[in-house]
Amino acid sequence: MAGFGGQGVLFIGRLLAHAAMKEGRNVTWIPSYGPAMRGGTANCTVVISDEVIGSPVITSPHSLIVMNNPSLDAFEPRLKTGGLLIVNSSLVTHEAKRNDITVVKAPANKIAFEIGSDRVANMVLLGAYSACTKVVTKENILEALKKVLGEKKKHLFEINKTAFEKGLETGNL
Repeated sequence: MAGFGGQGVLFIGRLLAHAAMKEGRNVTWIPSYGPAMRGGTANCTVVISDEVIGSPVITSPHSLIVMNNPSLDAFEPRLKTGGLLIVNSSLVTHEAKRNDITVVKAPANKIAFEIGSDRVANMVLLGAYSACTKVVTKENILEALKKVLGEKKKHLFEINKTAFEKGLETGNL
């Protein structure tokens, strides 16, 4: 997952990791971000496996979620042949260069704005990813969302849930 700081890339990585752990899977979550908290680069790697994970370092991921043009440029070449690329088509203005991968375009910012907050575009993309991969259940993502938001931010649950569900619809096209 990759984008600018402040787009919620690390947040959706944590959600995915928590949901997979709830399902009894082995998981690693490695966040990476530039020196600027908002506007700098941010990405994270989530490895989910039914077996012991030998190394959390992934050079050729099976799937990729990109939220902006620089992330597409930086990470598309690394995607495994036959891999899945989820693109925020609201912000990514150029096409993927490869024809040996599956590309799913989700207008995440547009959908997020329509439901009331452009800050949940990340959840739209996580929903699209979840619909395409079925790597974890919807129920476990929503349970992870409750856990990660905690009591202080529980008022944000419904809009994040709605964004995730809209993403599920987008990914099921």
